[in-house]
Amino acid sequence: MSLHNEKEWETFKQKLYSKSGINLNDYKPAQMQRRIGNMMSRHSVTGYLDFFAKLESDAKLYKDFIDFLTINVTEFFRTPEKFDELEKVVLADLLKKSPKLNIWSAGCSTGAEPYSLAIMLNEMTPHTRHRILATDLDKEMLAKAKQGSYTINELKNIPAARLNKYFKQVNGSTVIHEDIRSRVEFKQHNLLVDKFESGFDLILCRNVVIYFTEEAKDALYRRFFAALKPGGVMFVGGTEAILNFREIGFQHYLPFFYRKP
Repeated sequence: MSLHNEKEWETFKQKLYSKSGINLNDYKPAQMQRRIGNMMSRHSVTGYLDFFAKLESDAKLYKDFIDFLTINVTEFFRTPEKFDELEKVVLADLLKKSPKLNIWSAGCSTGAEPYSLAIMLNEMTPHTRHRILATDLDKEMLAKAKQGSYTINELKNIPAARLNKYFKQVNGSTVIHEDIRSRVEFKQHNLLVDKFESGFDLILCRNVVIYFTEEAKDALYRRFFAALKPGGVMFVGGTEAILNFREIGFQHYLPFFYRKP
C-alpha cells in the first residue's frame, strides 16, 4: 500500500469509527483492506476517502457495507454435528448442575442460533424457561431476528418434524412460532467495546471473530472467560479454535467447546 493510501486508510478508519462505532484496528488489516477493496471496485471507487463520501451519501450502500463487515451468514443448527454434541453432551451436562440456564449467543445475526437453542431446550426441559440473551452489533439484523422470518436456505438443517412443530407459513415466508420467539431476549451490543454481563452457563460466539486481530481475539476470549460461571462452557466456530485456551484458564472439553474450571 502506498504512503498516500496508508494515510487515507488511517483517515478512513477514524471516520468509520466516528460514524459506526466499528474500530477497524481490531481487524486484521490485510483481510479488511482486501474485502473493502473488492467492494470499492464493485462501486468503481479507487480511494478510501471517495468511498467514505459515497457511504455518507448513500444510506443503502452504508447498510450493505456494515452488513458486509459484520458478515451476517446464518442458518439454524449451523454445523449440525456440533449442535448434536451441544444437545446430547454439553446442555445435558449443564442441566444436571443448574435446572435453569443463563445463555448468551454473541454475534447472533438474524437469530438462527439463539432460536436453535430455544428449540433444543424446549424439547429437553419443556416446563422450564431458560434465559437466552442474543446480541449483535447490527440493529438491522436484530430487527430481522425479532421478526423471526427465514428463507429455506437458513432452515436446511432442520428435520421436517421440528420444522412443522416450530414454524408456520405466513405470506410465503417461514416464520418461527411466537412461543419460541418469546424465549429469546435481543440486545444491541459491541463485543469489542461494551461491558459484558456475567454468570453465564454457556456462551456461543461462532464465526464472529474470524477477521479480528490476534490481540482483539485474546482480549475477547479473556472477557468471555470472566463472564462464565465456574463450570460454564464457551462454544466457538469451526475455524476459531482458541489456541491459548490453557493460558486464559479454560480446560479443553470437546473440539470447539472449552470449559471454565
